[in-house]
Amino acid sequence: MSENERTASRTAVLVCQRRAAADGRAAVGRFADPVAVRLLRAEERIRVDEVRAGTPPKGWQARTAYESVRACAEVVVPRTVAIDEALRARPTGQLVILGAGLDTRAWRLAELARTDVWEVDHPASQRDKRARLAGAEPAPVAIARSVRLTPVDFAVDDLGAALDAAGHDPAAPTTWLWEGVVPYLTRDQVRATLTALAARTAPGSTLVVNYQTPSPKATVGRLLARLLGNSATTGEPWLSLWKPARMAALLQEFGLHVTSDDDLLTLARSLGAPARNRTSLDSGRVAVAEHR
Repeated sequence: MSENERTASRTAVLVCQRRAAADGRAAVGRFADPVAVRLLRAEERIRVDEVRAGTPPKGWQARTAYESVRACAEVVVPRTVAIDEALRARPTGQLVILGAGLDTRAWRLAELARTDVWEVDHPASQRDKRARLAGAEPAPVAIARSVRLTPVDFAVDDLGAALDAAGHDPAAPTTWLWEGVVPYLTRDQVRATLTALAARTAPGSTLVVNYQTPSPKATVGRLLARLLGNSATTGEPWLSLWKPARMAALLQEFGLHVTSDDDLLTLARSLGAPARNRTSLDSGRVAVAEHR
Protein backbone atom coordinates (compact mmCIF):
# COMPACT_ATOMS: atom_id res chain seq x y z
CA MET A 1 0.00 0.00 0.00
CA SER A 2 1.36 3.42 -0.94
CA GLU A 3 1.83 6.33 1.47
CA ASN A 4 -1.09 8.09 -0.22
CA GLU A 5 -3.42 5.13 0.31
CA ARG A 6 -2.35 4.79 3.95
CA THR A 7 -2.90 8.40 4.95
CA ALA A 8 -5.42 10.05 2.61
CA SER A 9 -8.69 10.69 4.47
CA ARG A 10 -11.19 7.86 4.16
CA THR A 11 -13.84 10.06 5.75
CA ALA A 12 -13.46 12.45 2.80
CA VAL A 13 -14.33 9.61 0.42
CA LEU A 14 -17.41 8.68 2.45
CA VAL A 15 -18.62 12.30 2.46
CA CYS A 16 -18.13 12.44 -1.31
CA GLN A 17 -20.09 9.19 -1.68
CA ARG A 18 -22.88 10.68 0.43
CA ARG A 19 -23.16 13.74 -1.81
CA ALA A 20 -23.08 11.62 -4.96
CA ALA A 21 -25.80 9.34 -3.59
CA ALA A 22 -28.06 12.29 -2.70
CA ASP A 23 -27.54 14.32 -5.89
CA GLY A 24 -30.90 14.82 -7.57
CA ARG A 25 -32.66 12.70 -4.95
CA ALA A 26 -32.93 14.91 -1.86
CA ALA A 27 -33.88 18.57 -1.27
CA VAL A 28 -34.16 19.08 -5.02
CA GLY A 29 -33.76 22.75 -5.87
CA ARG A 30 -31.60 23.44 -2.83
CA PHE A 31 -29.09 20.57 -2.91
CA ALA A 32 -27.13 19.37 -5.92
CA ASP A 33 -23.63 17.99 -6.41
CA PRO A 34 -23.12 16.53 -9.88
CA VAL A 35 -19.34 16.81 -9.49
CA ALA A 36 -19.01 14.44 -6.53
CA VAL A 37 -19.45 11.21 -8.50
CA ARG A 38 -16.64 12.21 -10.88
CA LEU A 39 -14.17 12.24 -7.99
CA LEU A 40 -14.99 8.67 -6.98
CA ARG A 41 -13.12 5.65 -8.23
CA ALA A 42 -14.99 2.76 -9.83
CA GLU A 43 -15.04 0.62 -6.69
CA GLU A 44 -16.29 3.59 -4.63
CA ARG A 45 -19.15 4.20 -7.04
CA ILE A 46 -20.53 0.70 -6.45
CA ARG A 47 -22.04 1.63 -3.06
CA VAL A 48 -23.35 4.91 -4.51
CA ASP A 49 -25.08 3.12 -7.39
CA GLU A 50 -26.60 0.60 -4.98
CA VAL A 51 -27.95 3.34 -2.70
CA ARG A 52 -29.41 5.29 -5.61
CA ALA A 53 -31.04 2.13 -6.96
CA GLY A 54 -32.25 1.03 -3.50
CA THR A 55 -30.64 -2.39 -3.92
CA PRO A 56 -28.77 -3.42 -0.74
CA PRO A 57 -25.95 -5.92 -1.37
CA LYS A 58 -25.65 -9.32 0.25
CA GLY A 59 -23.05 -10.00 2.93
CA TRP A 60 -22.77 -8.12 6.20
CA GLN A 61 -19.65 -6.14 5.33
CA ALA A 62 -21.02 -4.91 2.01
CA ARG A 63 -24.37 -4.19 3.66
CA THR A 64 -22.66 -2.22 6.44
CA ALA A 65 -20.86 -0.06 3.85
CA TYR A 66 -24.15 0.40 1.95
CA GLU A 67 -26.03 1.49 5.08
CA SER A 68 -23.20 3.87 5.99
CA VAL A 69 -23.53 5.69 2.67
CA ARG A 70 -27.35 5.61 2.73
CA ALA A 71 -27.75 6.85 6.29
CA CYS A 72 -24.95 9.40 6.13
CA ALA A 73 -26.35 10.90 2.92
CA GLU A 74 -29.23 12.08 5.13
CA VAL A 75 -26.73 14.02 7.25
CA VAL A 76 -24.70 15.56 4.44
CA VAL A 77 -27.68 17.08 2.61
CA PRO A 78 -28.79 19.60 5.29
CA ARG A 79 -25.16 20.29 6.19
CA THR A 80 -24.27 21.08 2.60
CA VAL A 81 -27.36 23.22 2.05
CA ALA A 82 -26.70 25.25 5.21
CA ILE A 83 -23.09 25.87 4.25
CA ASP A 84 -23.78 26.62 0.58
CA GLU A 85 -26.45 29.15 1.50
CA ALA A 86 -24.17 30.80 4.05
CA LEU A 87 -21.46 31.16 1.39
CA ARG A 88 -23.91 32.57 -1.14
CA ALA A 89 -25.14 35.15 1.37
CA ARG A 90 -21.62 36.35 2.24
CA PRO A 91 -19.58 36.70 -0.94
CA THR A 92 -15.97 37.78 -0.55
CA GLY A 93 -13.03 37.60 -2.89
CA GLN A 94 -11.34 34.96 -0.73
CA LEU A 95 -12.62 31.59 0.47
CA VAL A 96 -10.40 29.32 2.56
CA ILE A 97 -11.69 25.77 3.05
CA LEU A 98 -10.01 24.13 6.04
CA GLY A 99 -9.78 20.34 5.74
CA ALA A 100 -11.23 20.50 2.24
CA GLY A 101 -11.14 16.77 1.50
CA LEU A 102 -13.03 16.15 -1.75
CA ASP A 103 -14.99 19.41 -1.56
CA THR A 104 -16.56 20.42 -4.89
CA ARG A 105 -17.79 23.96 -4.23
CA ALA A 106 -15.13 25.63 -6.41
CA TRP A 107 -16.46 23.52 -9.29
CA ARG A 108 -20.21 23.92 -8.75
CA LEU A 109 -21.11 27.22 -7.01
CA ALA A 110 -21.66 29.98 -9.58
CA GLU A 111 -21.39 32.56 -6.79
CA LEU A 112 -17.66 31.81 -6.51
CA ALA A 113 -16.87 33.09 -10.01
CA ARG A 114 -15.11 36.15 -8.56
CA THR A 115 -13.55 34.32 -5.64
CA ASP A 116 -10.09 32.86 -5.12
CA VAL A 117 -10.39 29.54 -3.26
CA TRP A 118 -7.73 27.99 -1.07
CA GLU A 119 -8.33 24.32 -0.27
CA VAL A 120 -6.28 23.46 2.83
CA ASP A 121 -5.76 19.84 3.80
CA HIS A 122 -3.23 17.17 4.74
CA PRO A 123 -0.60 16.68 2.00
CA ALA A 124 -1.63 13.05 1.45
CA SER A 125 -5.29 13.99 1.02
CA GLN A 126 -4.34 16.69 -1.45
CA ARG A 127 -2.22 14.29 -3.50
CA ASP A 128 -5.22 12.01 -3.60
CA LYS A 129 -7.52 14.82 -4.74
CA ARG A 130 -5.12 15.94 -7.47
CA ALA A 131 -5.03 12.38 -8.78
CA ARG A 132 -8.83 12.14 -8.74
CA LEU A 133 -9.24 15.46 -10.55
CA ALA A 134 -6.70 14.42 -13.17
CA GLY A 135 -8.46 11.10 -13.74
CA ALA A 136 -12.05 12.37 -13.67
CA GLU A 137 -14.17 11.90 -16.80
CA PRO A 138 -15.45 14.31 -17.81
CA ALA A 139 -12.88 16.52 -16.10
CA PRO A 140 -14.49 19.09 -13.76
CA VAL A 141 -13.97 22.72 -14.79
CA ALA A 142 -13.50 25.15 -11.90
CA ILE A 143 -16.03 27.98 -11.65
CA ALA A 144 -14.04 29.86 -9.01
CA ARG A 145 -11.57 32.50 -10.20
CA SER A 146 -8.75 30.29 -8.92
CA VAL A 147 -8.33 27.13 -6.86
CA ARG A 148 -5.13 26.71 -4.86
CA LEU A 149 -4.54 23.39 -3.13
CA THR A 150 -2.55 24.26 0.00
CA PRO A 151 -1.01 21.33 1.90
CA VAL A 152 -1.13 21.66 5.71
CA ASP A 153 -0.96 19.07 8.45
CA PHE A 154 -3.00 20.83 11.14
CA ALA A 155 -1.24 18.85 13.87
CA VAL A 156 2.26 20.16 13.08
CA ASP A 157 2.28 22.80 10.29
CA ASP A 158 1.94 26.59 10.44
CA LEU A 159 -1.35 27.46 8.75
CA GLY A 160 -0.48 31.14 8.41
CA ALA A 161 2.87 30.44 6.75
CA ALA A 162 1.24 28.02 4.31
CA LEU A 163 -1.42 30.57 3.34
CA ASP A 164 1.19 33.29 2.96
CA ALA A 165 3.12 31.08 0.56
CA ALA A 166 -0.09 30.37 -1.37
CA GLY A 167 -0.91 34.06 -1.84
CA HIS A 168 -3.73 34.60 0.67
CA ASP A 169 -4.16 38.29 1.62
CA PRO A 170 -4.76 38.63 5.38
CA ALA A 171 -5.77 42.30 4.99
CA ALA A 172 -8.77 41.46 2.77
CA PRO A 173 -12.06 39.95 4.00
CA THR A 174 -12.06 36.17 3.92
CA THR A 175 -14.80 33.59 4.21
CA TRP A 176 -13.48 30.63 6.19
CA LEU A 177 -15.17 27.25 5.86
CA TRP A 178 -14.45 24.59 8.48
CA GLU A 179 -16.61 21.57 7.63
CA GLY A 180 -16.25 18.04 8.97
CA VAL A 181 -12.90 18.72 10.65
CA VAL A 182 -13.42 19.99 14.21
CA PRO A 183 -14.42 16.61 15.75
CA TYR A 184 -11.17 15.05 14.52
CA LEU A 185 -8.99 17.67 16.25
CA THR A 186 -8.14 17.93 19.92
CA ARG A 187 -9.30 21.04 21.77
CA ASP A 188 -5.74 22.36 21.68
CA GLN A 189 -5.59 21.85 17.91
CA VAL A 190 -8.93 23.62 17.47
CA ARG A 191 -7.67 26.56 19.49
CA ALA A 192 -4.35 26.63 17.60
CA THR A 193 -6.19 26.72 14.27
CA LEU A 194 -8.43 29.56 15.47
CA THR A 195 -5.34 31.46 16.63
CA ALA A 196 -3.83 31.23 13.14
CA LEU A 197 -7.16 32.04 11.52
CA ALA A 198 -7.81 35.10 13.72
CA ALA A 199 -4.42 36.55 12.81
CA ARG A 200 -5.54 36.57 9.15
CA THR A 201 -9.17 37.59 9.60
CA ALA A 202 -9.89 41.15 8.48
CA PRO A 203 -13.10 43.01 9.38
CA GLY A 204 -15.93 41.82 7.15
CA SER A 205 -14.76 38.20 7.32
CA THR A 206 -16.96 35.22 8.17
CA LEU A 207 -16.37 31.77 9.61
CA VAL A 208 -18.77 28.95 8.75
CA VAL A 209 -18.03 26.03 11.07
CA ASN A 210 -19.53 22.56 11.31
CA TYR A 211 -19.04 20.78 14.63
CA GLN A 212 -20.49 17.98 16.75
CA THR A 213 -22.14 18.24 20.17
CA PRO A 214 -21.71 15.56 22.85
CA SER A 215 -23.98 12.59 22.15
CA PRO A 216 -23.54 9.20 23.82
CA LYS A 217 -25.65 7.54 21.10
CA ALA A 218 -23.55 9.03 18.28
CA THR A 219 -20.32 8.00 20.02
CA VAL A 220 -21.55 4.43 20.52
CA GLY A 221 -22.71 4.34 16.90
CA ARG A 222 -19.26 5.29 15.60
CA LEU A 223 -17.61 2.73 17.86
CA LEU A 224 -19.98 0.03 16.64
CA ALA A 225 -19.30 0.98 13.01
CA ARG A 226 -15.56 0.57 13.57
CA LEU A 227 -16.07 -2.79 15.29
CA LEU A 228 -18.16 -3.95 12.31
CA GLY A 229 -15.34 -3.05 9.96
CA ASN A 230 -16.51 0.26 8.51
CA SER A 231 -13.15 1.44 7.14
CA ALA A 232 -14.39 5.01 6.80
CA THR A 233 -14.15 5.57 10.55
CA THR A 234 -11.31 3.25 11.49
CA GLY A 235 -8.34 5.30 12.67
CA GLU A 236 -10.29 8.59 12.52
CA PRO A 237 -11.94 8.91 15.95
CA TRP A 238 -13.69 12.02 17.24
CA LEU A 239 -11.36 13.94 19.57
CA SER A 240 -13.42 17.01 20.56
CA LEU A 241 -17.13 17.67 20.96
CA TRP A 242 -18.61 21.09 21.78
CA LYS A 243 -21.81 22.40 23.27
CA PRO A 244 -23.17 25.45 21.39
CA ALA A 245 -22.57 27.84 24.27
CA ARG A 246 -18.98 26.67 24.62
CA MET A 247 -18.36 26.99 20.88
CA ALA A 248 -19.82 30.52 20.88
CA ALA A 249 -17.62 31.49 23.82
CA LEU A 250 -14.55 30.05 22.12
CA LEU A 251 -15.21 31.95 18.89
CA GLN A 252 -15.89 35.13 20.85
CA GLU A 253 -12.37 34.88 22.31
CA PHE A 254 -11.06 35.26 18.76
CA GLY A 255 -13.30 38.17 17.80
CA LEU A 256 -15.89 36.06 15.98
CA HIS A 257 -19.52 36.75 16.88
CA VAL A 258 -21.98 33.91 16.24
CA THR A 259 -24.97 35.08 14.19
CA SER A 260 -26.59 31.66 13.71
CA ASP A 261 -26.07 28.13 15.00
CA ASP A 262 -28.46 25.43 13.77
CA ASP A 263 -28.71 21.70 14.36
CA LEU A 264 -28.91 19.48 11.29
CA LEU A 265 -32.14 17.80 12.40
CA THR A 266 -34.00 21.12 12.29
CA LEU A 267 -32.40 21.90 8.93
CA ALA A 268 -33.38 18.49 7.53
CA ARG A 269 -36.99 18.97 8.57
CA SER A 270 -37.08 22.43 6.97
CA LEU A 271 -35.93 20.84 3.71
CA GLY A 272 -38.42 18.00 3.89
CA ALA A 273 -35.40 15.67 3.80
CA PRO A 274 -35.39 12.22 5.48
CA ALA A 275 -34.73 12.38 9.21
CA ARG A 276 -34.36 8.71 10.10
CA ASN A 277 -30.77 9.22 11.24
CA ARG A 278 -31.96 11.41 14.10
CA THR A 279 -28.97 10.96 16.43
CA SER A 280 -26.36 12.13 13.91
CA LEU A 281 -28.58 14.93 12.67
CA ASP A 282 -29.35 16.19 16.17
CA SER A 283 -25.69 16.21 17.26
CA GLY A 284 -24.34 17.93 14.13
CA ARG A 285 -24.44 21.72 13.88
CA VAL A 286 -23.50 24.52 11.48
CA ALA A 287 -22.62 27.91 13.00
CA VAL A 288 -21.91 31.20 11.24
CA ALA A 289 -19.72 33.77 12.99
CA GLU A 290 -18.67 37.21 11.76
CA HIS A 291 -15.70 39.46 12.44
CA ARG A 292 -17.08 42.99 12.41
